[in-house]
Amino acid sequence: MAATEVDVFANEEKRNLELGGHVGFDSLPDQLVSKSVAQGFCFNILCVGETGIGKSTLMNTLFNTTFENEEGSHYESEVHLRPQTYDLQESNVNLKLTIVHTVGFGDQINKEESYKPILEYIDAQFEKFLEEELKIKRSLYNYHDTRIHICLYFIAPTGHSLKSLDLVTMKKLDSKVNIIPVIAKADTVSKSELDKLKIKIMSELVSNGVQIYQFPTEDEAVAEINSSMNTHLPFAVVGSVEDVKVGNKMVKARLYPWGSVQVENENHCDFVKLREMLLRVNMEDLREQTHARHYELYRRCKLEEMGFKDTDPDSQSFSLQETYEAKRKEFLVELQRKEEEMRQMFVNKVKETEAELKEKEKELHERFEQLKRMHQDEKKNLEEKRRELEEEMNAFNRRKVAAETLMGQALQGCSQQPFKKDKDKKKLTCQTVSQAGALLFTFDWSHRCSRHVQHR
Repeated sequence: MAATEVDVFANEEKRNLELGGHVGFDSLPDQLVSKSVAQGFCFNILCVGETGIGKSTLMNTLFNTTFENEEGSHYESEVHLRPQTYDLQESNVNLKLTIVHTVGFGDQINKEESYKPILEYIDAQFEKFLEEELKIKRSLYNYHDTRIHICLYFIAPTGHSLKSLDLVTMKKLDSKVNIIPVIAKADTVSKSELDKLKIKIMSELVSNGVQIYQFPTEDEAVAEINSSMNTHLPFAVVGSVEDVKVGNKMVKARLYPWGSVQVENENHCDFVKLREMLLRVNMEDLREQTHARHYELYRRCKLEEMGFKDTDPDSQSFSLQETYEAKRKEFLVELQRKEEEMRQMFVNKVKETEAELKEKEKELHERFEQLKRMHQDEKKNLEEKRRELEEEMNAFNRRKVAAETLMGQALQGCSQQPFKKDKDKKKLTCQTVSQAGALLFTFDWSHRCSRHVQHR
């Protein structure tokens, strides 16, 4: 019954009433302005371009100040993004400005290595904001929003068209950030060449399906100027922080031997057009487009990955608790499956390792048995040689005893029988000496053999 009543009231036409006097809600815009001014604003600019193309100089010229920035090098191993945040104040309006520089962009051989860190940085800022939104205790009022509101893509004024890296990078970025292409150092080409380059760049962007930011024409107050400025894209800009005296006044300009290029002279470059469109007319639209278009696209894809979905009017109502429980069960099942796979993988690895260890153990055992057999064979051979030597030593000792006995008997016989002549005596003496020398030689050889056996 209650649902039917709601449908009835929803289908009723709204009635317009005339007020009999001043009520006061016409001050709502003033209240909104006061609240916004008190809260302050944030604006984040991403500068994408090659090293030395003039990104820092243009930022200094755009905000009429000097930002601290280190000069980039062409020898960076990879692209890394360097954000710098500043608190600016103009009149009573506070602006938290963040400028993000792409250090090392364009110095890599692989194009993917050039634009991938930029995409990851933009998604990381979206992810931070989404995490803050999903918190139970949120603080979005004073949250420092780091989402990129505008990407100034710097195009080198060399050649007659865009580089392949420019097309690939802008194609990857157009669904994640508002892109405004600018031709840097536009004073290095002639006026006619600059016009041809602009036409060529826009033609290539359209033919490759690159969506750049178009200034809105829905608001009647800015429709005419925005429509006119859309025809001037890409802006050809010149940056300079030097004050040069031209005539009777000081202006921002670049001096050359043939004259000067005035930054704020619309006949020389499009710097004034860029500043008007970026800061004075469409800054809030850039912030709104970032939140309503690019962030919402990221948020929708992210929540769909997490299992959340919208319901049609005819379907059942959406339950956050049921979705969470279903996603949790799915996650636990997936986690259990992965654990089982890891467990099975671990078991297989253990089995393989055990098989390898058993094989190694078998090889070591066979090697040990082989060495053991070799040792036993060598020991057996040594024992045989030792036994042979001992037998030889025993035989030698027997011969030695026999020789000593024989020599003793001979000496005893000589002492008992007188020699007839000295010649016989000498002959007997020589024989005795010869036998004694032979015995000594044999004894020395036996002693050395015994020492050799003991050493072995």
